Amino acid sequence: MSERPRGEETRAGEPGDGGTPAEQFFDAAIGLLRRARDEEAQPIAAAGGLIADTVAGGGRLFAFGAGHSSLAAQDLVYRAGGLALMNLLTVPGVVGVDVTPATLGSALERVDGLASAVIESSPLRSGDLLVIISLSGRNALPVEMAMTARARGVKVIGVTSVAYASETKSRHSSGTYLRDHCDLVLDSKIAVGDAELTLDTIPAPFAPASTVVTTALLQAVMATAAAALAERGIEPPLLRSGNVDGGHEWNGRILREYRDRIFYQQG
Repeated sequence: MSERPRGEETRAGEPGDGGTPAEQFFDAAIGLLRRARDEEAQPIAAAGGLIADTVAGGGRLFAFGAGHSSLAAQDLVYRAGGLALMNLLTVPGVVGVDVTPATLGSALERVDGLASAVIESSPLRSGDLLVIISLSGRNALPVEMAMTARARGVKVIGVTSVAYASETKSRHSSGTYLRDHCDLVLDSKIAVGDAELTLDTIPAPFAPASTVVTTALLQAVMATAAAALAERGIEPPLLRSGNVDGGHEWNGRILREYRDRIFYQQG
């Protein structure tokens, strides 16, 4: 099993190159996951501890991601095996690709002032925690969101590819990136362009792995947070699958107990 060194191209399907394009993608993703596990162990532990501190202190948890970064944020919310207190912070038009045209979401990420307006009308308050996911971390929306949230006394965990800060230009007026405005940063290790494979017969690199790695990073953080709460004698407010016997009853108890800190079940 081979790992693609940073900056080195992988040629899919060539003789002796390590297998089919599918196999090479798995190898590339596994290599990135190993790097995240080994190189981000300390930030993962710190982020899990910060989330545990927030839960134990009565704070609320929120996650935000724009475009495909939203997939990793949504994976934390109302999730079997996940913390019930994690809420999705939504920005109309940028959550996923559910807006038409899909390119509008990308344009909105570059609009100055949008993040401030969203946070001002959100339930975020001092003592809460916000996870902001942005692969590039260069657009105005995630940068301004982190700046505005921290100014309100909210702890910010950023999940981004640190490589973008040295290989691209910031699109925020300050010239800064998401990573510059966080209490903690998790580096996804994704190369600029988010494509792991190349092939001579295909003119563009392909096979993005950012969703796989970012989701794994965040689930590692949540697992760390749950264990940290248990070590303090606090039952982690975890949800169970609704497709196992007793799951609905369990979840109903958790949702009632923490209803003042859960916003996705409010009409």
